[in-house]
Amino acid sequence: MEFVAVADCDKTKYMDLLLIADEQVSMIEKYLYRGDMYALWEGDLKALCVVTWERPGVHEIKNLVTAPQYQRRGYGRRMIACIENRYREGGGELYVGTGDSPATLIFYQKCGFEKSHIVKDFFVDNYDHPIYEGGKQLRDMVYLKKRL
Repeated sequence: MEFVAVADCDKTKYMDLLLIADEQVSMIEKYLYRGDMYALWEGDLKALCVVTWERPGVHEIKNLVTAPQYQRRGYGRRMIACIENRYREGGGELYVGTGDSPATLIFYQKCGFEKSHIVKDFFVDNYDHPIYEGGKQLRDMVYLKKRL
């Protein structure tokens, strides 16, 4: 398995995959070039992740996506482990914001994240269309954090 950084000039070629985790291009463009993108390869592309620096000692996972044909095979967890190893040296905290979807929240909690705070009406206020996950409209952004 190979964990590699993606050059800025190559980031947009992965837009279709990034749109699986964040379904509005204008929202992805807000963090894509201020963050570092990483790819997980094993023969072919398994997963992508964009991580931003928010302030000293604080990084945030902005987009974590596994290619559809490889979902539910542990690649998301492996990507998080690689991200933790990459940013652990500086210490601090790693955050992730997601919708109030039980399956997604359980995934991050199983990866060692704990609930931090909620941004009310984030999805309603920032997206040009309703966002649904698991048949439920997302309204609030739930932030989770993990100490590195």
